[in-house]
Amino acid sequence: MNKIARIASMCVVILLGLASTAMAQTAAPATSLILAGGAVGIGLTVMGAAFGIGRLAASAVESMARQPEVAGSIQTAMIIAAALIEGFTFFALVICMLYAF
Repeated sequence: MNKIARIASMCVVILLGLASTAMAQTAAPATSLILAGGAVGIGLTVMGAAFGIGRLAASAVESMARQPEVAGSIQTAMIIAAALIEGFTFFALVICMLYAF
């Protein structure tokens, strides 16, 4: 397993550990554990989106360099894929913020 997957899985385990203790409380206001879980979720979401868009752009530029005649269609597909990644990222950020705050 590569380093990023290991770090991501550790973050998910920590997030689940924080969420289980925070949600076990009864009718208490938002605690620091809930806020920490939301902050970890927001951080993972932003890092994942940045990593995905970076890999997408790198692959697109490399393929445009290999085949310059299809650069227009590759660029169009890259922009559509980046927009879909950003849309999912904003949705995930809203969900994390709703549960954190």
